Amino acid sequence: MERESAAAEEPASPGRRRPRRRRWEGRTRTVRSNLLPSLGTEDSTAGASKGERLLMRGCIQHLADNRLKTTKYTLLSFLPKNLFEQFHRLANVYFVFIALLNFVPAVNAFQPVLALAPVLFILAVTAIKDLWEDYSRHRSDHEINHLGCLVFSREEKKYVNRYWKEIRVGDFVRLCCNEIIPADILLLSSSDPDGLCHIETANLDGETNLKRRQVVRGFSELVSEFNPLTFTSVIECEKPNNDLSRFRGCIIHSNGEKAGLHKENLLLRGCTIRNTEAVAGIVIYAGHETKALLNNSGPRYKRSQLERQMNCDVLWCVLLLVCISLFSAVGHGLWVRRYQEKKALFDVPESDGSSLSPATAAVYSFLTMIIVLQVLIPISLYVSIEIVKVCQVYFINQDIELYDEETDSQLQCRALNITEDLGQIKYIFSDKTGTLTENKMVFRRCTVSGIEYSHDANAQRLAKYQEADSEEEEMVSKVGPISHRGSTGSHQSIWMTHKTQSIKSHRRTGSRAEAKRASMLSKHTAFSSPMEKDITPDPKLLEKVSECDRFLSIARHQEHPLAHLSPELSDVFDFFIALTICNTVVVTSPDQPRQKVRVRFELKSPVKTIEDFLRKFTPSRLASGCSSIGNLTNNKSSNKSGSTFLPSLSQDNMLLRLEERLGQTAPVIASNGYASQASQAESWTSECTSEQKCPGDQREQQEGELRYEAESPDEAALVYAAKAYNCALVDRLHDQVSVELPHLGRLTFELLHTLGFDSIRKRMSVVIRHPLTDEINVYTKGADSVVMDLLLPCSSDDARGRHQKKIRSKTQNYLNLYAVEGLRTLCIAKRVLSKEEYACWLQSHIEAETSVESREELLFQSAVRLETNLHLLGATGIEDRLQDGVPETIAKLRQAGLQIWVLTGDKQETAINIAYACKLLDHGEEVITLNADSREACAALLDQCLCYVQSRNSRSVPQNSESSFSVGFSFNPASTSTDSSPSPSLVIDGRSLAYALEKSLEDKFLFLAKQCRSVLCCRSTPLQKSMVVKLVRNKLKAMTLAIGK
Repeated sequence: MERESAAAEEPASPGRRRPRRRRWEGRTRTVRSNLLPSLGTEDSTAGASKGERLLMRGCIQHLADNRLKTTKYTLLSFLPKNLFEQFHRLANVYFVFIALLNFVPAVNAFQPVLALAPVLFILAVTAIKDLWEDYSRHRSDHEINHLGCLVFSREEKKYVNRYWKEIRVGDFVRLCCNEIIPADILLLSSSDPDGLCHIETANLDGETNLKRRQVVRGFSELVSEFNPLTFTSVIECEKPNNDLSRFRGCIIHSNGEKAGLHKENLLLRGCTIRNTEAVAGIVIYAGHETKALLNNSGPRYKRSQLERQMNCDVLWCVLLLVCISLFSAVGHGLWVRRYQEKKALFDVPESDGSSLSPATAAVYSFLTMIIVLQVLIPISLYVSIEIVKVCQVYFINQDIELYDEETDSQLQCRALNITEDLGQIKYIFSDKTGTLTENKMVFRRCTVSGIEYSHDANAQRLAKYQEADSEEEEMVSKVGPISHRGSTGSHQSIWMTHKTQSIKSHRRTGSRAEAKRASMLSKHTAFSSPMEKDITPDPKLLEKVSECDRFLSIARHQEHPLAHLSPELSDVFDFFIALTICNTVVVTSPDQPRQKVRVRFELKSPVKTIEDFLRKFTPSRLASGCSSIGNLTNNKSSNKSGSTFLPSLSQDNMLLRLEERLGQTAPVIASNGYASQASQAESWTSECTSEQKCPGDQREQQEGELRYEAESPDEAALVYAAKAYNCALVDRLHDQVSVELPHLGRLTFELLHTLGFDSIRKRMSVVIRHPLTDEINVYTKGADSVVMDLLLPCSSDDARGRHQKKIRSKTQNYLNLYAVEGLRTLCIAKRVLSKEEYACWLQSHIEAETSVESREELLFQSAVRLETNLHLLGATGIEDRLQDGVPETIAKLRQAGLQIWVLTGDKQETAINIAYACKLLDHGEEVITLNADSREACAALLDQCLCYVQSRNSRSVPQNSESSFSVGFSFNPASTSTDSSPSPSLVIDGRSLAYALEKSLEDKFLFLAKQCRSVLCCRSTPLQKSMVVKLVRNKLKAMTLAIGK
């Protein structure tokens, strides 16, 4: 049951200002359980408080069903609506007008029925096609509406099977693993011991990474199973809207307490439950009020650019026809007036024997000439166009060059009316990650405390995968003519030189067949190939991590064990702790149930109680209840087709592995808050290389290994890297995260807060209580352009300050080196909070969390206040290789005259390196780099760039020279200068792009971009990407293609 609350409310007491609250309440709805008595009855109001009775009295019973209807027509509306859509084609209006005009006896030139036949035929054929498409949608709707799910029945007092279409707002729904969510549901119960649920949103945003959802506060602490019959709370939330990233509201319990609701509490329709045995919740939005359907505008008639151009041409032809007919009518009228005595020889008299007046004769002549000259707009043209479109669709679907043999899939043409627009595209906009690249991150190298670790052994390991992949490609190319098509050079290591700097070509180095098999076997695992998971550690850094571990295992009972470490070793320890816990990675293990570990703490959080940490959890059935998490190793070993050389490769390329103790079911908890492992040191001393193990031993070892699932592949890459250094993430709950080290054993950190990543802050942070020091630490990771500005200022007066400046300078140099090599860079930082600082920040943060209005803005400000005065720990470089055929595809598109814009959030040096690797930029062309620190500087640089571009054809550029016109503007000339040199390419960073998109500068920026062959926008936000596409589309009136986010 729900109601739309009115804007009016009870008068506020004197001195109280509530205008903002009043405006928000005018946009809310109230949802109650359908199991409660109907509103307005005595039973429903008995025992309720005064506020609840007022709330119930204003409620109107309105049960929104969950029926899906995407059809455009009904039996009654089909004919008028279809004709209305077809009459948007002006030629149809013209032909119908001519056919009807031919029914006028005084002006008809042909048999009326014969003239009407072609028009009716065209309209009928199009109507039948539209009717068939609508009938297909009707069948699809029928299948979806008759899907089954478990809904709680008030009569039977249990969950019963019902169709999706029978679900109403206020119903309680129970879902199991791998089940599709039928409506927007507020999560109230989960089989997960900490009230978590994981969903896959591929049907909404195309992302296969799992998203985490949380049970509403107050329900996750329930020890007994959730009972819908006892649910008496009232839910106030915003009206239905299409914003997938926002949900605001509050739940009012029967005792009057309120709890805030946000997007992490909402399960969206169309998503799939993953890695959670069962969940239950109440339906908030159903049917066409769900966010998924509100984002789907429904079927619409798509008109191609050719059709719109033909409509314009039809108007010109009609105007020409009117002019010709008018000229003929005027001439005929003048002739009738002049030759009154002779007109009887040429005109047919009326039935009474009288003759037509000159004006009437002119009108009749005008209409007759329109009928006679109607062939000026041929009706056969539209029939020919429809036939050509059908043939185009057939040839596109059957084109063998567009067939992918790896996935056994062909191209599908879903929009039949706009196929010809593919040939009219002038601008292609693409993001980088996941579109040009594989979106499979591989940890390559890092720097800690100003010391760089190159991980040469890891690079050699990847080179072996590359060599094996090349051999596999050669074998496959000999089997059939299709296998080698479109992959020329796509698996070779290409080195390019530019300004004496070597740039690595980011090609895929992993085995295609292996990746395909692994992805099919484990669809929802963050990484599926050993190439991404098995990181070979750097020996020097591994020795330092081991030294930290051994020292802390001895000094852990001291008061401040970390204080006895050297600054370098302390940074190393914190660096890997940050890599392990500063994320939202989900840990799954088929052997080990998740258990909650008691942690010690002194400062109490107002939102947590001691019972939260002492309550017992039943063992989770996470792994056994979800069929999507299978035994990856066994499946992988059983699939041997086309990869006979892989076992030997894996045997020669194994990593240093440490024996993992993950089979314990009841760890002993020590008084200091971490698991006590009496004999653990002995079990971890057997560090041996896997080269000494046989493949069978390796498979047995991997059967029980941990698996990490992350929303971002970067996070999983960093967690796997930390695991390679024996710092393994073994468990994550809502309020604690456990890390296992060889000698220290299991450390359980109290997870106080997680400040998620967003495109504005460009970073994420976690607030934890350290089990060794009992300090409150903030670990932050994010873009170097942001994190480096948030570091604690260093003084040059003392030695420590000078040392920190030196470390930051070295780290920045290494970050630039990583970017030049095309690696994705991240900075890792830390901050230690005093209890007073944390208590002060926590008070404002809780207010932001419980706020209903402007919650997102308040949480953003709260995160910004916390993420300051950071201490730099180090930086990482992650590789994201290009997909197969990307350089060849971009080269062909540029050769065809298309202008390609790549909009990426990567660092500028990284983006430029990727651009050269994918042939967006060529070494033989000029590149203009535009960086500005202010609006005035951006305007001046745009003027200088425009002057140069306009004058470049009239002057020659000196060979092998470089010139800099201003700060932030650089010109990289081509290696050779000729009069017919190609247009330059433009590179612009995110800050300069923000200035260039302002109203006063957008025309200059657009004019400059038009003169360039390619445009590369770096450090751009999603909002800037959409603004760039809209600017080009609206200003240039060109056909554009936008790919990715």
